[in-house]
Amino acid sequence: MTAIYIGVMTGTSMDGVDIVAASFDPLQLHATLTLSFDPDLRDELMALTLPDDNEIDRMGKADVALAQMIGHGINRLIKEHQLDRSQIRAIGSHGQTIRHRPEHGFTLQIGDPNIITEITQLPVVSDFRRRDMAAGGQGAPLVPAFHQDMFQHDSIHRVILNLGGIANVSMLPAAQPEKVYGFDTGPANILMDAWCERYTGQPYDENGNWAAYGQPIRSLLDRLQAHEYFSKEPPKSTGREDFNLEWLDEQIADWRNDLAYQELEDTPENVQATLLKLTTRAIKKAIYRSGMDTGEVYVCGGGAYNSYLLEQLRWRLRKHEWSVQTTADLGINPTWVEATAFAWLAMRFLNQQSGNFPAVTGAKGYRILGTLTAV
Repeated sequence: MTAIYIGVMTGTSMDGVDIVAASFDPLQLHATLTLSFDPDLRDELMALTLPDDNEIDRMGKADVALAQMIGHGINRLIKEHQLDRSQIRAIGSHGQTIRHRPEHGFTLQIGDPNIITEITQLPVVSDFRRRDMAAGGQGAPLVPAFHQDMFQHDSIHRVILNLGGIANVSMLPAAQPEKVYGFDTGPANILMDAWCERYTGQPYDENGNWAAYGQPIRSLLDRLQAHEYFSKEPPKSTGREDFNLEWLDEQIADWRNDLAYQELEDTPENVQATLLKLTTRAIKKAIYRSGMDTGEVYVCGGGAYNSYLLEQLRWRLRKHEWSVQTTADLGINPTWVEATAFAWLAMRFLNQQSGNFPAVTGAKGYRILGTLTAV
């Protein structure tokens, strides 16, 4: 009987909860579902990513509400796709990250697994990041181990690029699993989405059309890229704590005050074009410093549907003839890669196999990730 694992992911962009039912060896997706956030819950989760008043009570309420949403969503997935519950071994639930401070050795994801287990009557593996952090790691990114298992090629160098709120890369040198590494390159959708929503009322820049209408502002780009994160060497990870709309507003205000002249008017679309270039420039730097001469880039996450961003990335990587396509060409829709990774991590936990890559996170060694909430 095929063992099925359910993966649940909600990322930095907070654009919804992705749920996948998958089996492995070989990989097969049996069912998928995306849940949209109630606007009030999304606003509260967003607010909890930064220090504010009455955080503990507010976090507790959001913890319960998110878990209930996930639990009922999983039951809906099972019912709509007529999955056999006896085949489902576990749920791997990442939860919503509301604080990630690797420099202080802690990270926090909410979405109470006890409630998910109570609603679904299925075991839940959760809290994937803290075991790696206890071993001295960043606790992120966790997906490179999954990428290596699924996508590494015997003769072609590959980069798996996840464009969520934050961009992260998994470097997969051909036939060299011992040399796999990865890290967060910096912001992706997290700033572009927030800026777009403020000035257009739309939650994201569809196809990058708005950014394509603007022109990057070089002096502003240089200021944004002066953030200390970009000069750090891997292992490294980041999140909304470092890159958020408040930080962007401060940078723009300082830039306006310091600038003797403006080479371009700082219109909202020009700022959007600058943010897109900030993302692609950091990705290009990461790939060109990888030591891999040429190969294939496969993009997943919401940013995989930003056609202008992919076009700009292809142009930036043309020197070494890197191809850029989405993970659909590898058999997994870009939307479902991360949720599938957490189904895989749940499988690894139950099989008592490691789920991290020390070369990626900086941990002292390989560790079994997660904690189990039994039925």
